[in-house]
Amino acid sequence: MSPSLLLIEDDRALAAMVAEYLGRAGYRVEQAGTANEGLARVRSEAFDAVVLDVMLPDGDGFDVCRDIRTQSAVPILMLTARGDAADRIVGLELGADDYLPKPFEPRELLARLRAVLRRGRAANGPREVLRFGRLEIDRDARVVSVDGEERSITSHQFELLWVLASQAGRVLSRDALMDRLRGHGVEAFDRSLDVHVSRIRAAIEDDPKNPRRILTVRGAGYVFAREQH
Repeated sequence: MSPSLLLIEDDRALAAMVAEYLGRAGYRVEQAGTANEGLARVRSEAFDAVVLDVMLPDGDGFDVCRDIRTQSAVPILMLTARGDAADRIVGLELGADDYLPKPFEPRELLARLRAVLRRGRAANGPREVLRFGRLEIDRDARVVSVDGEERSITSHQFELLWVLASQAGRVLSRDALMDRLRGHGVEAFDRSLDVHVSRIRAAIEDDPKNPRRILTVRGAGYVFAREQH
């Protein structure tokens, strides 16, 4: 299931950009434009993380952070246009897990979010991770890495890779793969599954032209190699 985030940000253009970017990375993003709305959403819904702006039209993000911490241990990443060290210290002391000054690169926001989610899950229990030699697939953080280096694939491709890897050693036909991907944007794979496999190979194989991780079984489908180095 995609991680669920609450973005509390009154700048609509920035919020839309962040929501679109994180959505493409596989996150489900809900938005709140005020402190009161954000607090109400936290009280009534379960989120995997909160991205919280410090300057809101009806209150201070620090107060929101303090209030959230009285009722939830959800990871909080704070955003602010004020880059003072004192602000960062206050936010962290109030219970924020990380702090990112504006303007920021979306890729840095994504990396920091993944880090706070990893830390939160490590504290709450074991992560759902598959390891094959030098390859690691972290389903909770939705991160794929080889030799500890993160590899970039789309959210849909991550789901396809997870299906293959979780059935390592078993030949899966294209129809079987499509069936297992229902509910994960299966339309994105229609008539292009082979292309997505090629792109995954480009990201995780040492030599994509001679794959050793995702193998083609002629006339049958694909198999994810159980033994890897």
